[in-house]
Amino acid sequence: MQATTEERNPNSTDIDLKSTSEIVRIFHEEDRKALAAVEAESDAIAHAIDLCVDAFRAGGRLFYVGAGTSGRLGVLDASECPPTFSTPPEMVQGIIAGADAALRRSIEGEEDKPESGAQAIRERQLTPQDVLVGIASSGRTPYVIGALKEAHTIGATTMFLCCVPPPAQLKSWVTHFITPIVGPEIITGSTRLKAGTATKLVLNMLTTAAMIKLGKVYNNLMVDVHASNTKLVARSIRIVQAVTGVDTAAVTAALAQADGRAKLAIVMLTKDLNATDANALLEKHSGFLRYVLD
Repeated sequence: MQATTEERNPNSTDIDLKSTSEIVRIFHEEDRKALAAVEAESDAIAHAIDLCVDAFRAGGRLFYVGAGTSGRLGVLDASECPPTFSTPPEMVQGIIAGADAALRRSIEGEEDKPESGAQAIRERQLTPQDVLVGIASSGRTPYVIGALKEAHTIGATTMFLCCVPPPAQLKSWVTHFITPIVGPEIITGSTRLKAGTATKLVLNMLTTAAMIKLGKVYNNLMVDVHASNTKLVARSIRIVQAVTGVDTAAVTAALAQADGRAKLAIVMLTKDLNATDANALLEKHSGFLRYVLD
């Protein structure tokens, strides 16, 4: 049976005859369908977030695995966690069929090898404390299915993110499904479009909401940002000022003493503590700045 992601879209029939403005209008109409499809999966996404939070609190890790666009989106989301939330690189990891070379050029043949997906899981030494999210728009990618089977055998929590109804054959190996049904693509089978958009939206929520629940956000500020470049240093200064109301010179000095950690600098300034005592206070409250300041 053909996956809906491979069907032809009647809304884009004869798109090659359309004006540029008409093509843009079609994209807007179809992208709204992607957003609605993700919103329809809100309960499933919320449950997935809670599973990730439970895993992180138990010392587990989150892995994404996919091929092509799905794999690239997983690697992208994972790679953004350390600079945004100061997480260790191993906490959230992206696995793509064909390894890093596949990030820049298509290595399509690798996605057909379930044994390669299983091997990737063994190489990363998954444990029952870990979570694996398989990503495959069509719900059929052998590499991803091989990885899910191996992770299930190990006892890890397994999730599947796809843009078709949950494949029946996967229900024995998958703990939880997220299935935004986006419908046929504008260009038949080009799942980097609506399916890719829906996938990115879901991954945004999985990691960001999990980090919020772990205390890495105060109010709506990324207080655990890792100031690794000029832009992020300036952002850290603004974040500390937004919470403390202290002038730039004092904030800069506190950040220097806090080794660039905005959250620690905030505690130092608001509680008039040195870095060691401020860190101890944060640890007492499991890193939740809200509990320290309230």
